[in-house]
Amino acid sequence: TMTAVPRSTLRKGAAVVARGMREQPRWFAVAVLGSAVYGIMTGAMAWVIGRLTETVIGPAVGARAVSTGQLWQIGLTISAVVLLNVVGIVLRRVGAGYAMFGLGAAYRQRVTRQYLELPLSWHHKHPSGQLLSNANADVEATWNIFAPLPMALGVVVMLLFGAVQMVVVDPLLAAVAMVVFPLLFAANALFQRRMSPQVTRAQQLRADVSEVAHESFEAALIVKALGREDQEAARFAAVTHQLRDANIAVGRTRGTFDPAIESIPTVGTLVVIAVGAWQASRGQVSAAEVVQVAYLFSVLSFPVRAFGWVLGEVPRAVVGWDRVNAVLQATGAMEFGDRSLPPGASALPIAARSVDYAYEVENASGGRDRAPVLQAVTLDVTAGGTTAIVGPTGSGKSTLAGLLVRLVDPNTGMVLVDGVDLRQLRHGALAEAAAFVPQQTFLFEDTVRGNVTLGLAVSDDQVWAALRLARAEGFVSALPGGLDTVVGERGANLSGGQRQRIALARAVVRNPRLLVLDDATSAIDPSVEQEILAGLRQAVAGTTVLVIASRMATIALADDVVFLADGRVVDHGPHHELIQRCRPYADLVTAYARDAAERADTRHTDTRHTDTAEVTR
Repeated sequence: TMTAVPRSTLRKGAAVVARGMREQPRWFAVAVLGSAVYGIMTGAMAWVIGRLTETVIGPAVGARAVSTGQLWQIGLTISAVVLLNVVGIVLRRVGAGYAMFGLGAAYRQRVTRQYLELPLSWHHKHPSGQLLSNANADVEATWNIFAPLPMALGVVVMLLFGAVQMVVVDPLLAAVAMVVFPLLFAANALFQRRMSPQVTRAQQLRADVSEVAHESFEAALIVKALGREDQEAARFAAVTHQLRDANIAVGRTRGTFDPAIESIPTVGTLVVIAVGAWQASRGQVSAAEVVQVAYLFSVLSFPVRAFGWVLGEVPRAVVGWDRVNAVLQATGAMEFGDRSLPPGASALPIAARSVDYAYEVENASGGRDRAPVLQAVTLDVTAGGTTAIVGPTGSGKSTLAGLLVRLVDPNTGMVLVDGVDLRQLRHGALAEAAAFVPQQTFLFEDTVRGNVTLGLAVSDDQVWAALRLARAEGFVSALPGGLDTVVGERGANLSGGQRQRIALARAVVRNPRLLVLDDATSAIDPSVEQEILAGLRQAVAGTTVLVIASRMATIALADDVVFLADGRVVDHGPHHELIQRCRPYADLVTAYARDAAERADTRHTDTRHTDTAEVTR
């Protein structure tokens, strides 16, 4: 119903405000204290003006003369009240600012920390643009209510103080004035009832705009390469126009109600003056008392709008909090035990036992279905050896690599490193011993050194040694700044093969006891790839290397090969044995060589036919 929605929104908004007050009690108390001082001094100003009118201004007008002492009395009295009022305003604004921005900073950090804690399986279900909006726009929307809130609380003090003054001066004038305030509250309530759904929609559309923009920026290479600029601009324009229309609807509603809300106090002031003048003509009140009540009413009517500002922020705060809290309450964060890996620099064995894994995909009805990727996968990777994982596209190779370094956990089964379930290790234990180079290389907009070390305390000699092993020393030395060269956003100033080699050096410099390469040399020349893998075998004797590979020469370097198909381990063993006994494996790894031979044979046949035709002629 129309009334249920605002009440529910107000209850949720009150809960958000209470949470913020508990987390920033000191600064919020300073803001409320300043607002109370402001409210009292605003009411006191009306009393002072009334007293000065009665004792100084009235007699001076009657005598048609004013003394220097009277002027000083007026100036100093008003200045004292104004000074205290300014102190209250400063305290209110500073306290509210610290409370609002402190809450914003704290919750941005909490949301970001939660993003880091949640596994990739959770991130797969949420667009990056939405996550950016949660950490920025939604946090801001949640706590912006703390800007007008202290003033609204100070207005309560002001109203109580002013109401007492007006009743003491004249009950009839007070009654006339008090009729206006319920009208203001009613107008504000109607205003917020209309505004609430419109603001909610506008906040959601802000997230949609962020999502589309982020996706377009991330796909800049595809957009440029396929000439999709106009289509992407149109896609962005569509959601931007929706946000524009939503904000215009908010503006229309505000434009409709603002004049009415502004006119109520003005009309009320005129009515108070009219009634006061009528009473003054009958000798029931003095001119000073009419001035005091009229002035008090005029200064009270505007701050009452602070309630409207607070109510205006309530829907945004509720929507923002719901979106932020959905992240903070998200389940699926990885659990850790308290076990550590044995100390030392020896290579670590890793194994999988009956591992199943499925991705969740959205279906046509908006629900989620499970798409199995790995089924009952069992394998053993011996310590210190090199194992290649081979399989056709979509067989689950990259998913298995992610499981082995615990980017995600299996739905069933377990992954063991040195005989210990990864879920039993303490937080950070695996990262200290293992390194992973993914298929899609990511470089930060930092120097070469910064991208290799990522904050690790290692010397430049160690960085150069890692670059040498990754066959990156030559091109890094040729860069204008060497290790200090900034590689650009996502390594845009480097080629794909160069980015992969820096990513490989990033892993090697950590002296990992387990190194997982997910097709990490696919953009590197085959000859250079051979040098890198051969160098790894010689230089990382204390490392277990697991490589997802597709090139025959790379696979042949492995001590053991695991062949995956349809998410299952079909066979494993040395390459020369698998190619003899496993026909699907042999067909896969020799497909490129067969295709090249067939093309060569076709060219040879075409040449022979041409030669025969020439002889015939």
